[in-house]
Amino acid sequence: MKNNILIVDDSKPILCLLEAILGRYYQINAVSDGLAAIDWLSLGNKPDLIISDVQMPNIDGWELAQHLSTSALYEDIPIIILSGVNGEEIKNKCEAYGVSDYINKPFDPLHLLEKVRNIFAMPPLKKKGITRFNLLIG
Repeated sequence: MKNNILIVDDSKPILCLLEAILGRYYQINAVSDGLAAIDWLSLGNKPDLIISDVQMPNIDGWELAQHLSTSALYEDIPIIILSGVNGEEIKNKCEAYGVSDYINKPFDPLHLLEKVRNIFAMPPLKKKGITRFNLLIG
């Protein structure tokens, strides 16, 4: 059975690109913003990974990560953030919200696929919070 990835992005071209890159290897579900992601999760769905843009209408990627990190139901789901911002600010936010990793836009599709595979290769206990982030970022 394929791992299930929830992609959260308000850009249709990015959604299509991510589905094309990851869809060969994983089951993909896509929604347009953080509010739609929360609605999808509230229906009883639980992905193995969430890939989320930062800047979106309604609920942005940071608000989504914060919401999930404070929920006993969802806190163990790894999150990869897609962002045009680089540097210490994004690293600090990832650590604060328990985000697993981030990828800068524009991104290399092979690099994204490698990061996803690395997350799925980790033992379950290491997929949580800051430990996860530190393992991936170094």
